[in-house]
Amino acid sequence: MTGHHPGRSRRATERKGDVRERSILDTCEALLAQKGYDAMTVGDLAQGAGITRGALYFYFGSKQEVVTALVARTVEHLWERSRATAQAEEPRQAIAAAMQRTVELWNEHGLVMRTAIDLSLTVPEIGELWQHTADLFIEAITAVLERAGIQAGAKPYQAPAMARSLCWMIERTFYHASQESREELRQASATCEHIWLTSAGLIT
Repeated sequence: MTGHHPGRSRRATERKGDVRERSILDTCEALLAQKGYDAMTVGDLAQGAGITRGALYFYFGSKQEVVTALVARTVEHLWERSRATAQAEEPRQAIAAAMQRTVELWNEHGLVMRTAIDLSLTVPEIGELWQHTADLFIEAITAVLERAGIQAGAKPYQAPAMARSLCWMIERTFYHASQESREELRQASATCEHIWLTSAGLIT
């Protein structure tokens, strides 16, 4: 029995820690909407999560670390939703599915996505996260283009270069549309999907 209780206690502590960390990140997302990144403080984060500043520092060393973790959680959701795109059999369906999943996440977490883009040039950890996410999407877009018959290679009109341009076009288009309304985002998604289909030679 003596060997059983410490293990159970550790598991309970880990679960409690997971709940607290999630609460801090959820609070951070809410405060981004209410105050913005610059005005938000560690005290605000602790108060919103129902813990002391000292307790918050047990999980994160700074406001920047909290936001970085929030971005990491969000982009992981983005990639999880779009992971099947590269493996989908039919390019048209793959493109439609990718755009649908992406617009859903921008509707849910557009503020976090815009914050990630805004901070990507000044916060190296966020910049690396965002670039890694872009690289994954470029790889997935490349696979769809190649499956649609676009040639592989390093030339400007071949699949990898086209995929890079499509990825960054989608990012910038969604960034602006998400600040307007869900309808603007829906229309922007439809436009990006049309451009991707055209680039793949699937519509003329």
